[in-house]
Amino acid sequence: MPTIPILIVTFIMGACIGSFLNVCICRIPESKSIVTPGSACPRCSTPIKFYDNIPILSFLLLLGKCRSCSEPISVRYPLVELLTGLLALASVIRLGISIDFIIYFIFISALIVITFIDLDHQIIPDLISLPGIPIGLLSSLLLASLYFTDALIGALIGGGSLFLIAWGYHLITGKEGMGGGDIKLLAMIGAFIGWKGVFFTIFVASASGSLIGAVLMLFAQKDLKFAVPFGPFLSLGAIAYLFFGPELIFWYYHIAFQ
Repeated sequence: MPTIPILIVTFIMGACIGSFLNVCICRIPESKSIVTPGSACPRCSTPIKFYDNIPILSFLLLLGKCRSCSEPISVRYPLVELLTGLLALASVIRLGISIDFIIYFIFISALIVITFIDLDHQIIPDLISLPGIPIGLLSSLLLASLYFTDALIGALIGGGSLFLIAWGYHLITGKEGMGGGDIKLLAMIGAFIGWKGVFFTIFVASASGSLIGAVLMLFAQKDLKFAVPFGPFLSLGAIAYLFFGPELIFWYYHIAFQ
């Protein structure tokens, strides 16, 4: 278990990275640079001073409003920062200060960006998922918890399984049922967490997606054609596997085959 100072520093670091992830979420879909220009108010375009750009804290001190125009700031900004900080904290508790922690926190950060972009725009940017596949495969050479062959099989099964589902759905209905972004995302996920993680991710994503999709259709009074982005559920499944997957799989086999 890391010491208290390490946990505090890790959370702060994660929240700061979450602030950068907010920039990525806003700019990547618009093909804008994530480096320049600096952050600005989306309402009045006034550049944000460094003291108004402190993760979480600045939002609270400003009461959720821009200092220049007093227009509301989306609560999503501090939520992404808080979420990233908490996941960094959970990762270091789970993995310790290690190369596994660094690699998997980068992976989690990519999933956070993908999740919110998919929620906003119903797209999964190739800019993240396609490079993520070879990066995941190469990372397996450094990870203590994953072999390269498992990562390679995971990428093939991840991309291949969703491709077959999408192809079969199109063959039967003549319509597109799953975007290519989901296919590439699951291939990336498989490259980082292996083939066991892919099956776990598909199960969690399908179960949670079906449940939440049904609730949304009920409250939105939509029919079965109501589109719910699948990327956030795949990301949820992959993150759940990182923290709970091996233990849950062991528990399931122990119960099922005892």
